[in-house]
Amino acid sequence: MPWSNQSSGGGGWKGGGPWGPGPARGPSHQPDLEEFLKKGQDRLRRAMPGGGMSKPVMLLIILAGLAAIIFFGFTVRVAPDELGIVTRFGKFVRQLPPGLNYRLPYPIEQVYLPKVNFTNTVEVGMRGSGQSPFGGQTIVREVPEEALMLTGDGNIVKVQFSVQWRIKDAAKFLFNIQNPANTVKEVAESAMREVVGKNKLDFVLTERFKENEDAVQQLMQQTLDSYGAGIHIVNVLMRKPDAPDQVIDAFNDVEAAKQDRQRLQRKAEAYQNRVVPEARGEAARILQAAIAYKNRVVEEARGEAERFKKVYEEYKKAPDVTRERLFLETMEKVLGRADKIILDSESTGAQGVVPYLPLNELTKPKQK
Repeated sequence: MPWSNQSSGGGGWKGGGPWGPGPARGPSHQPDLEEFLKKGQDRLRRAMPGGGMSKPVMLLIILAGLAAIIFFGFTVRVAPDELGIVTRFGKFVRQLPPGLNYRLPYPIEQVYLPKVNFTNTVEVGMRGSGQSPFGGQTIVREVPEEALMLTGDGNIVKVQFSVQWRIKDAAKFLFNIQNPANTVKEVAESAMREVVGKNKLDFVLTERFKENEDAVQQLMQQTLDSYGAGIHIVNVLMRKPDAPDQVIDAFNDVEAAKQDRQRLQRKAEAYQNRVVPEARGEAARILQAAIAYKNRVVEEARGEAERFKKVYEEYKKAPDVTRERLFLETMEKVLGRADKIILDSESTGAQGVVPYLPLNELTKPKQK
């Protein structure tokens, strides 16, 4: 039975060996050894002048062919962005670093080459959000059955986002989950629905929706770790949430009313901030004026009392003089406000005075 190399797992029997055909993954099948030697022999015969081939040359060709088959059948090349996962009879045994590595031929050992340094992207609620091959932004197609979610206060909101992930543990990634991309997508959608369902519509639609990205990423990582998926969530990128297209007009009216309410509220707060300090300042001014008036009246009363005490002390020393001085001062104040002129005709020099009554002066109002 001729020997042939079946897959990336190594050489085996023709037709896949006694365990059936080799795995679908890996390089293509190499030609049969007998056919390879026969074709090589025919080419050498045509190339040689005599049309024949000596036994040493034939043996050298056979040894070279066997060496090539052994080399390519027992080695595997791991790319720089890959990690080789080796299974022996279906059981994980070791990992292979980038470069050429030795392994037993298939079906004894089989090598899987997952790309551990490649960042994968899964989209939820939309398709085609990346860059087009011809440059520019591609047309994003919405997926309503994934994008429409229910908030905590019973409103429907449209949420579209993408998840970037990498392979963290290649062995767990290969053998613990069957469809990694679909698993990440379903976990992402479930985590986002849970986060949106815990918050109200206003929180989801405002700029604080960025906080949901961290919450979804943390919840996804916990779920995938519980599955043993061997996946690391690099980032969660959300587009701005919006209302569904069916109610977008009514939603815009509600948002406009909310903005008007906020505008009027800010205007009222500004008026309050202006009027209240002015009223407080006016009240403080009146209070300070009342305090000043009280202090002035009290001090004047105290001054009058002290003055009266001083006058009384002087009065006790000379009652007649003081009594006469008080009389003269009182008469001066009283007669100073009177509108009459009194002439003493018996006084010296008063006989030549002509009595004159200033009627126009008497009719003038008194100054207060």
